[in-house]
Amino acid sequence: MKMKIMKLHNDVVIPSYQTAGAAGFDLCAYIDKPYTMRPGEIKDFGTGIGVEIPNGYELRLSSRSGLAFKNHISLLNGIGVIDSDFRNEIRVLLKNFGDEAFTIKPGMRIAQGVVTKYEQVEFEEVSELSKTGRSGGFGSTGI
Repeated sequence: MKMKIMKLHNDVVIPSYQTAGAAGFDLCAYIDKPYTMRPGEIKDFGTGIGVEIPNGYELRLSSRSGLAFKNHISLLNGIGVIDSDFRNEIRVLLKNFGDEAFTIKPGMRIAQGVVTKYEQVEFEEVSELSKTGRSGGFGSTGI
C-alpha cells in the first residue's frame, strides 16, 4: 500500500522502517535545537511531515520501547490515533515519566507509527447483551 507524505520543511527526516519485519516506522523530532525535558514535563514535538492516510485506515502512534525503557520517555496518552481525514503536521505528545532530565535532539526517533485498517460500526441499542463464560475484568482471568 502507498501512502502520500509531505515534507513541511526541506530538511525533514522521512519516516523509515528499521528492519524488514518491522510493523512500525520511526518518526523523528523536527526541532531547531536540542530540548531538555524536565522530570514530569509534558511537551509536544513536531515531526515536520503530513500524511494522507487512505480511507478505512488510521495511523497509530506508539512509544518507542527503548526510549521508554531506558529513559522513561513515552507518549502521554499511551497511543495516539490519527484519522484518515487529518491533514496537518503529525505531532507527538511526550512525557518524561522519569526522575532525571532527558534531552530530545533534532532528528531523534521519538515515536513509531503503525498504519492499521479499521471499520466504523453502526451502533444497535439493546436492552441486554449475550452471555459468555466470563465475568469481571481487570485481571479476572488471572496474572
